[in-house]
Amino acid sequence: MDFLYEYGMFLAKAVTIVLAVVAILVAITASAIKQKHKKGELEITDLSAEFKDVEQEITHQLLSKEELKKKEKADKKQAKEKAKAEKNAGKDEAGKQEPRLFVLDFKGSLDAREVSGLREEITAVLSVANKEDEVFVRLESGGGMVHGYGLASSQLDRIRQSDISLTVSVDKVAASGGYMMACVANKIISAPFAIVGSIGVLAQVPNFNKLLKKHDVEFEQLTAGEFKRTLTMFGENTEKGREKFVEELEETHELFKAFVSEHRPSLDVAKVATGEHWFGTKAKELGLVDEIQTSDDYLQAASKERKVVAIKFETRKGLTEKLTKAASLSIENVIGKLWQNNRIFPG
Repeated sequence: MDFLYEYGMFLAKAVTIVLAVVAILVAITASAIKQKHKKGELEITDLSAEFKDVEQEITHQLLSKEELKKKEKADKKQAKEKAKAEKNAGKDEAGKQEPRLFVLDFKGSLDAREVSGLREEITAVLSVANKEDEVFVRLESGGGMVHGYGLASSQLDRIRQSDISLTVSVDKVAASGGYMMACVANKIISAPFAIVGSIGVLAQVPNFNKLLKKHDVEFEQLTAGEFKRTLTMFGENTEKGREKFVEELEETHELFKAFVSEHRPSLDVAKVATGEHWFGTKAKELGLVDEIQTSDDYLQAASKERKVVAIKFETRKGLTEKLTKAASLSIENVIGKLWQNNRIFPG
């Protein structure tokens, strides 16, 4: 009888816990269905406040109490003088919007899938920005697929078309498709050892035809249209197909060069469109970038004159799945502990 009693208690506890977890999972799923239309959300960070907090924290650590009092008094006096000067000049800022610097980050993959977030960020910025504002993009990409980076460049061009100043910063690399994006900007800044350029087009196609023939494997490829497929991985490539493929590469390269020339007319494109890349200092000499400076220096200096705000579009994919998995593991752990604590079986 004791065994049956203990088993009944164990079963009741286990069922109760399982039902509770199931109820939680149902609530999570229902919530996910309701919010299914939300692709993500914008995260807004006041970088000006962060810079100021860091400065104040370090200042308080370095200065004595007397020095801090003197500094606070000097800061108040400076603020009053600034407000008075603006008022005398007819620049009463009471109803005027402070100039802002919107910071976006783009770290591109081969297929430039990050453009989906970039387009949301740019749409958000353009909904509030005016001609007094500036957009600053911290760009990092070694390039990739033409159509992906073509779209990413077009997204940045939306800022230029809205007559808002666009600055692109390259701390590490902006090559090939990455430079296609960068050249859209009014100004490009680069770290000294950042990799810049690579205005060229690359395609690599392995061919296993000889290996298949060696093992008596036939490969058939049927197309409608002479150049529906120029090169293939498994069939025997023809010289005519190779020539057509190279022709397509050259055509893409010409489009790339024309795009760069349009946005940086002072650049000697014939000299730099060789597929080569250069470090930042040399890139400045060639006219690929305008200034040698890191994004950190630029933003820190800008924060003293205007409000600096970072905009990031974050997708919330996989949350339901993660919670479901965690809940399932919790059920297993709880039942395991109950099983062990109630000692249903000897051992």
